[in-house]
Amino acid sequence: MPHTLTIETPGRALVDITPRIAELTGAAAPVSGLAHLFVQHTSASLLIQENADPDVQRDLIAWFDRAAPEGGPYRHGAEGPDDMPAHIKTALTASSLSIPFADGRLSLGTWQGIYLFEHRRAPQRRRIIVSFIAAG
Repeated sequence: MPHTLTIETPGRALVDITPRIAELTGAAAPVSGLAHLFVQHTSASLLIQENADPDVQRDLIAWFDRAAPEGGPYRHGAEGPDDMPAHIKTALTASSLSIPFADGRLSLGTWQGIYLFEHRRAPQRRRIIVSFIAAG
């Protein structure tokens, strides 16, 4: 049975959701398998990224802001100047992730964390669907 996580974001940021996913994984019925995450929004995305140096997060946000700047030559502007750039950033990243787990623990690398990448400036309430698929 899928779980729905609700994440409150502070606005444009990478929000570490690793502890929430790890908690669900530890309580999952299958002990080993695949955790599948899907964000139900078109202006936020999911990333696996370094969790040791916060400069990585700041650099990623800055790079994406340069790649899809506000005030660009966009037709879509009905939801504010940060909305179309948010859609572009989501298109360049991912709306879903699959992460293996074994013995009830995520199989992430030493420096990896799972992030909800909020692309809008204002705080948002985001939903992530988490499903578990048993191994073998």
